[in-house]
Amino acid sequence: MNVPNLLTMSRFVLIPVFLVLYFEGCALAALLTLLLAGFTDFLDGYLARKNGQVTVTGSMLDPLADKLMMLSVILSLLIKSVLPLSAFIAMAFRELGMIVGSAVFYFRGFKTVPANGVGKATTIIYYLAITLLMLELPGGVPVLWGGIALSFIASFIYFMKFRKINGVS
Repeated sequence: MNVPNLLTMSRFVLIPVFLVLYFEGCALAALLTLLLAGFTDFLDGYLARKNGQVTVTGSMLDPLADKLMMLSVILSLLIKSVLPLSAFIAMAFRELGMIVGSAVFYFRGFKTVPANGVGKATTIIYYLAITLLMLELPGGVPVLWGGIALSFIASFIYFMKFRKINGVS
């Protein structure tokens, strides 16, 4: 297993760490854990591309780790009544749809679509919104809705690229 894949695997470990910290009332420590996970996401992709270590395993586990972390965070925020139910439903629908869709397409032998700029911008906006929400600062919910809207645009772009690279009409 290469370093980028180990970094990806570390994000799976950081999920329960985040959950314990957040539900024990350590919001700042939980947020720092989340930001560490975000940094490992950036770092694993950078290292994999720079060192020619992009693998099928990493290409599948990286987005899965990201989506499971995001689902854990938004469910936590919902449980603590920080996140509106409607935002949770929209985000969970999109994240679960991407997980299931990616798995189905992968096991049917279709090529995966690499991340695009809109998807990366969505992630940055989500992290900003979650930071605002966890620190109970103003503007978190409107920023989050902007990220949600952008996430659906990113999903549409992924779908169109998927159709193109796989010759699906």
